[in-house]
Amino acid sequence: MELPTAQRPPPPPSWSSPTLWCLFFAVFLLCLDFMKRRRRWPRYPPGPTSLPFLGNMLQVDFSNPVASFAKLRKKYGDVFSLQFCWTNAVVLNGFEVMKEALIHKSEDIADRPPFPIFEHLGFKEHCEGVLAARYGRDWKEQRRFSLSTLRNFGLGKKSLEERVIEEAGFLCSAFAAEEGIRFDPHYVVNNAVSNVICSITFGDRFEYDDEKFRRLLHLFEESMKAETGFLPQVLNVVPGLVHIPGIVQKLFQPEKELLRFISDCAQDHKATRDPSITRDLIDAFFHEMEKAGDDPESSFNEQNLLFTAIDIFAAGTETTSTTLRWGLMFMLLHPDIQSQVQQEIDHVIGRARSPVMEDQASMPYTTAVIHEIQRYGDILPIALPHMAYRDTKIQGFFIPKGTTIITNLSSVLKDERVWEKPDQFHPEHFLDKDGHFLKREAFMAFSAGRRVCLGEQLAKMELFLFFTSLLQRFRFSIPEEEVGLREDSIFAITRMPRPYQLCAKQR
Repeated sequence: MELPTAQRPPPPPSWSSPTLWCLFFAVFLLCLDFMKRRRRWPRYPPGPTSLPFLGNMLQVDFSNPVASFAKLRKKYGDVFSLQFCWTNAVVLNGFEVMKEALIHKSEDIADRPPFPIFEHLGFKEHCEGVLAARYGRDWKEQRRFSLSTLRNFGLGKKSLEERVIEEAGFLCSAFAAEEGIRFDPHYVVNNAVSNVICSITFGDRFEYDDEKFRRLLHLFEESMKAETGFLPQVLNVVPGLVHIPGIVQKLFQPEKELLRFISDCAQDHKATRDPSITRDLIDAFFHEMEKAGDDPESSFNEQNLLFTAIDIFAAGTETTSTTLRWGLMFMLLHPDIQSQVQQEIDHVIGRARSPVMEDQASMPYTTAVIHEIQRYGDILPIALPHMAYRDTKIQGFFIPKGTTIITNLSSVLKDERVWEKPDQFHPEHFLDKDGHFLKREAFMAFSAGRRVCLGEQLAKMELFLFFTSLLQRFRFSIPEEEVGLREDSIFAITRMPRPYQLCAKQR
């Protein structure tokens, strides 16, 4: 007997049903995600449970990663793991861990992970500059070239020191022109520091009010901001998203304009170049291109010229200028320390001549203050990520080849097991009981190992000469109208102080 229509059981679902196909596809994706994220290695570092597809992306504040890592470190220890979508990452924290990784096992983690978003800016094989280059021939070629070029243009010689001293004079003149009235030192300090590396890279310095120069510095700052935050990290680990119309064009417009700026400079050099004369880094790179000839494996090509020039400019500009701006802020907040530095300057140098590097050996307190500015200012809290070049072990944990390694340098510079007052500005960290300068092994402001900052020597020279020149000439104070000056920071690859103003009165 046939049942009434209302009492009939529903027909079995058909394989052509959209609902079934969606369900099947969702289960397939979840299984694929599980297989991708499953850890199959014994003694792999512990870490928080990851979400499907996103991994731990939502557990890290990319506008303040140091704070996120500090919380995770308390729960999982100095070596812990994260997943950014399907990318495995290990975060290293604390001096002992970093010493083992960066110094004793430097080559094991000397590689760099791929940066897919950069491919849309022109980064291709043999076109990665020196900072982002994978560990191998290209990196060795570009690092050797960069260091030799810096030496050829005066690094470690009197000629470059004289160039920095001259620029310090221009900087002091710019401060004096403010006539003791409140002003923001940000851009004038940037201009001075940038001019030193500009003279090496482009063959000349710029006047501080030069529009072309201002545009270069503006593009550089905007490009750093564009590379931080949540969205750039997502695009790196899910590169397919860069094909969504408009995302890359809008997000990375500053980088594209910066590349065009450097390209125009390179073309001007090419048109006016005399092969018998090497005026600057760009000329030196063209010379290496000629030597390489048609070698397809060489990293000396016109595209890589742009990225290497930007890398050298970055290494010689941002961290040093940011350190000086932190230094001036700390002098405002600690006038007693400012007075002690000035007493030492008056005793060793006086006020009639400019500081020179030879003075540093006789100025332990000033040297300690500069080191403490770097330590407490924590300028580069998270260095560019490394990648395991081969299977290795750190603190007994197994880290397989290809794992992204995040070196939390902030955890070293603020390690409470090493520093007496890690969360205070305390120059005595770098002085012994007799007042002599004390080198500290945990001072890793420039990182360490094979990927140590290639601009370290230049930065040390600039910091001493610029800082002592300014404090020799001026007494810095907080403007009366400035309310609640604080040590707040902005994270954009480097940790920068928020905009502030000061008064610089001639001594």
